[in-house]
Amino acid sequence: MSRTRRLSLIASFAALYTVLRIIPSFPMIGVSGMFSASDFIAPLYGILLGPYIGGASIIIGTFLAISLGKPMIFLGLDFLPAATGAITMGLLMKRKFMHATAIYIVILLIFVANPLTLIFVGLPNGISFPYNWLHIIALVLLISPLSRKAIDWISNPVRAYRIWGMLILCLIGTMIQHITGGLLFESVFGLVLGVIQPEAWPAIWTGIFFVYPVERAVITVVAALIGAASYRTLRVWLNRTNIV
Repeated sequence: MSRTRRLSLIASFAALYTVLRIIPSFPMIGVSGMFSASDFIAPLYGILLGPYIGGASIIIGTFLAISLGKPMIFLGLDFLPAATGAITMGLLMKRKFMHATAIYIVILLIFVANPLTLIFVGLPNGISFPYNWLHIIALVLLISPLSRKAIDWISNPVRAYRIWGMLILCLIGTMIQHITGGLLFESVFGLVLGVIQPEAWPAIWTGIFFVYPVERAVITVVAALIGAASYRTLRVWLNRTNIV
């Protein structure tokens, strides 16, 4: 394996991530800021490039985007959600299931244990529903045999299998990205900076609760379609150049 080729690959995909990081997609809830177009491809960096190249590309690309004027939101830790998602997906693709599952569970438990987290959201009909219901579904998919099957499906010549495989993997990836972002959000603005008071968090989490499933569904579908179309071609090229 050529170290030079690996560095070239990181530089190329970091540059792509930088450009997409600058392009806004939709607004954040609770703070002044916009999600980026890069959020749509973050899971694919781990799936296509593996944990190390994918994670490094995202970290470098994030700081390059900041140097080009992209506002910093989380005290310079803005790379964490996407990088965590990419690293976890990369480990999963290497069939290191225990490592990927451990990262997901630890982050979810830390988020739930945070005093600013809203565990249950009160619905209009009076029923309390878990805020993290979709994160739990993604965790179940990660633990289940479906995640193993999805890894095989994305290489299947039948397009339908590739899409279903990508949908499963991208859902897992985008949900760990989301829960990491949520933990970073409440830690920075609630615990460290204190700009959002404790009494304001229930309303913020309730608002996010009704939005994030749609937001994550859109990201999952877009990422899956891009991944299904590009995975086999890119993997063949990477294998031929002995990069991965």
